[in-house]
Amino acid sequence: MVYRLRALLLESGGALLIGLAMVLVATGGLTPLLSWRMSWAGAWLDVKTLFVSIVLEAIPFVLLGVFFSGLIQTFVTEDQVRRWTPKLPVVAIPFASLLGFLFPLCECAIIPVIRRLIQKGMPVYVGIVFLLAGPIVNPVVLTATYTAFQRQPEMVFYRAGVALLVAMLAGLIMWLFVRRNPLKIGVERKTRHEMSHQVRQAKKWGATLTHAVDEFFDMGKYLLFGALVSSVIQTFVARETLVEIGQTPLSSHLVMMGLAYVFSLCSEADAFIAASFMGSFQPGALLSFLVFGPMIDFKNTLMLMSVFTFRFVVLLVAVVSVLVLAATMWIPIG
Repeated sequence: MVYRLRALLLESGGALLIGLAMVLVATGGLTPLLSWRMSWAGAWLDVKTLFVSIVLEAIPFVLLGVFFSGLIQTFVTEDQVRRWTPKLPVVAIPFASLLGFLFPLCECAIIPVIRRLIQKGMPVYVGIVFLLAGPIVNPVVLTATYTAFQRQPEMVFYRAGVALLVAMLAGLIMWLFVRRNPLKIGVERKTRHEMSHQVRQAKKWGATLTHAVDEFFDMGKYLLFGALVSSVIQTFVARETLVEIGQTPLSSHLVMMGLAYVFSLCSEADAFIAASFMGSFQPGALLSFLVFGPMIDFKNTLMLMSVFTFRFVVLLVAVVSVLVLAATMWIPIG
């Protein structure tokens, strides 16, 4: 008990120190070092604004996700997860791709939920399909997409259709080639220890909140770091430069996918950013932005690396990148 309390304090203190350092940087704490150039002060003010906006946008959904994760850890047993998950891949993959309609979570909130479900016995390929499709194929995101693209309402159907296609193909690839559990060994042992200790020592709701707090500090430091890096890149890389690069169909898709990765927007808000590029990029490139970003971006790559092995994350990023690029270039959009 003493060891666990000490570990929790160390983790919490480390996360708070990292967050404090990032806030100092983003809010101009280092601006005096750059006082010889006033433009840098303005640039760091932009960094601060973007950093705060990304964090404030993501935090509510992360809290929602870690609370769901705590509920799953405490109230859902391994037998229940195995019983609810279809056994046949031909049924399980479509089943997982449509879970987003029931659990409208963004890409930040869904990672801790997927980790708990896989630890409880959900097959990895099923969890990956839910991870990729869930942040896009849900009522909140599709409604936001329709609002942003009122002059191109078909973009809603293209986004949902391509997301389902990419998620199911990625799940099929994982089923064929991933044989070992890709969760980090330390994560598995930690969760089993928590479950065996906490549920015996405390009431279930207390255990749920404890799990949620642990999960939040575990994921939160990666969210903060990803938000800071994303805001710095957005500030110091000119949009005009990116538009000049993306003049051909292939390069325009790659540029928009790169922007989606760097911007690290929540899927509930990214459609409005994509719509702002309508005069500069073709609809297919915008679609690649709308599909790739919620599946893979910078901040959730760091969060994925805290859960899965490095090799598995690299495989997942590569598979999703190729599938999104191929699908959005192949599907003609008027």
